Amino acid sequence: MADIERIQLGHGGGGRLSRNFINKEIVTRFAEQGPLVGLPDGAQLQLGTENLIFSTDSFVVSPVEFPGGDIGKLAVHGTVNDVSVSGGKPLWLSLALILEEGLEIELLQRILDSIKEAADEIGVQIVTGDTKVVAKGQCDKLFINTAGIGKKIEGFNTSPQRIKPNDVVLVSGTLGDHGMAIMAARENLTFTSELKSDTGSVHRLVEAASEFAQEVKLMRDPTRGGIATVLGEIVEDTLVGIELIETDLPFDPNAKAIAEILGIDLMHVACEGRMMLICDNKVADKILQKWQALPEGKGAKKIGTVTNDKGRVVLQTQIGGRRMVDIPQGELLPRIC
Repeated sequence: MADIERIQLGHGGGGRLSRNFINKEIVTRFAEQGPLVGLPDGAQLQLGTENLIFSTDSFVVSPVEFPGGDIGKLAVHGTVNDVSVSGGKPLWLSLALILEEGLEIELLQRILDSIKEAADEIGVQIVTGDTKVVAKGQCDKLFINTAGIGKKIEGFNTSPQRIKPNDVVLVSGTLGDHGMAIMAARENLTFTSELKSDTGSVHRLVEAASEFAQEVKLMRDPTRGGIATVLGEIVEDTLVGIELIETDLPFDPNAKAIAEILGIDLMHVACEGRMMLICDNKVADKILQKWQALPEGKGAKKIGTVTNDKGRVVLQTQIGGRRMVDIPQGELLPRIC
């Protein structure tokens, strides 16, 4: 009898194994037509004259509290960001909690306070939810699911198919901080105490770019699989390539130190408060200027250019060489979101 295939951690890691699984099992059933075609971060739905953005996400991060944030803030920011980079203004969230028997009430209170603080700061309302409790050992303290609804911002028409050579790739700040902060907390790497998760909302960055919406081709938040996965998926689905400049990639020195110790490429590491944007070259500097005027965009940079080199993401290295940037195969850092 043939071995039965089973789910692996890598199926949820955002890399190639995850992508292949989704294409085989999800796309064939649900995404061959309708709003899920192309697997956007948020579905675009029309209700009468209103154009809405709808997204959902689940959070199982370990540990549930980490430098710079916790699972509560992460749940709000993660869903808000998916709505935002889909060209929407986030308005409402659902909140579903799965709690482990024995969870400390004081810890739960801190997480709920974080959720309220993050939602209030962004201006979204928690409007519905659910709570379940499972027996001890059936989840790790608590898991959270959030779903978000927003109103589409007029002018944005983002699609990978609109990207063309000479367009510019921008990021809003340092890359990989969230994943490395989680790993530092998990592995007790105390010498990197200054590193914090980048968890945060990108809604104001999207609003700042909306002035140039017609020239914005694509927006993404580089979560699982990092910037390498986001860009790799773009070139797989289009007729273009992307060239990155290593010296322009923004990395926190503390994140680089942890990545070197663990043998991890920071381009494969998740952010939870950054966004990537591809736009026409003529508006790139104007968007950067807008972003850099915001606290969450002060580290924004141009990191690369769209090319005719179909299907390839290439990195110009610091020493003058060139190398391919690949999508990671499986789960490099489990349970970081």
